[in-house]
Amino acid sequence: MNKGIWYGIAAYAMWGFFPIYWKLLHDVPALQLLGHRIAWSFLLLLAFILFTKQWNDFRAVAFDRKTLGIYAVAGVLLSINWLIYVWGVNAGFIIETSLGYFINPLLSVLFGVIFLREKLRPMQWLPVIVATIGVTYLTITYGRLPWIALSLAVSFGLYGLVKKLSPLGSVFGLTLETGIVFPAALIYLMVVQGNGTGGFLHDGLTVDLLLIGGGVVTTIPLLMFASAAKEIPLNMIGILQYFAPTIQFLIGVFVYKEPFDTTRFIGFGIVWIALIIFWVENLTAKRAPIQTIPELGE
Repeated sequence: MNKGIWYGIAAYAMWGFFPIYWKLLHDVPALQLLGHRIAWSFLLLLAFILFTKQWNDFRAVAFDRKTLGIYAVAGVLLSINWLIYVWGVNAGFIIETSLGYFINPLLSVLFGVIFLREKLRPMQWLPVIVATIGVTYLTITYGRLPWIALSLAVSFGLYGLVKKLSPLGSVFGLTLETGIVFPAALIYLMVVQGNGTGGFLHDGLTVDLLLIGGGVVTTIPLLMFASAAKEIPLNMIGILQYFAPTIQFLIGVFVYKEPFDTTRFIGFGIVWIALIIFWVENLTAKRAPIQTIPELGE
């Protein structure tokens, strides 16, 4: 099997098992988890760039005003996504967080239509409509809007939109966007450490190592994904991206025994049907023969 596929599987599998990691830190407030994740991710990425002697290349492309503006927006959106995710996981909503990443690809398609004036094929509208029906059904049966799932999908969808317009590769991009929000994260962590409410250096060595490890578990799958993206086609990445929310969903149901009754199964089932339609339509469109316009004289 192509090593790029193995890299992709490993990256999405690590993202899928994230809930177990963050559950180990359930006593640390979500805002502190966010601060540590930003701080240690940035420091690790910066060390990687320096170690691989890419600093001059990074500096040459990163410190342009327009580039900084784009990645400032990306950094804020990513921070919002990370915060909602770790809060949702530790508050007992792993299943709902998985829903957010199931519907994210469909929402990204919709954002492409709204913001980039992309045109959808007629059959591409069907999964969007079906997914909307699924979310509406879940809203009615939950008795509330599934705001965690929608917030994750919207924040990550907008993040993807910004990244589509951004000029840097994945490693340089994440380094810059975490670097932009790093000062705010550092100041916050210094404040909570100063007033004695910080988890770091106060809750034992295991917690300290897990907080530092938050940077590792963030950057390693990113580097694996970057390697995979170079070696395997986009349609394969499109298939692999569902590994993570599927694993998260199974962890929520079978490991942490979150409630998942028949009505929720129906709602999720509708969303899964939408994803199957979406995937089949894209696969069919890619395999369709390209029609060429004959030149004059033919």
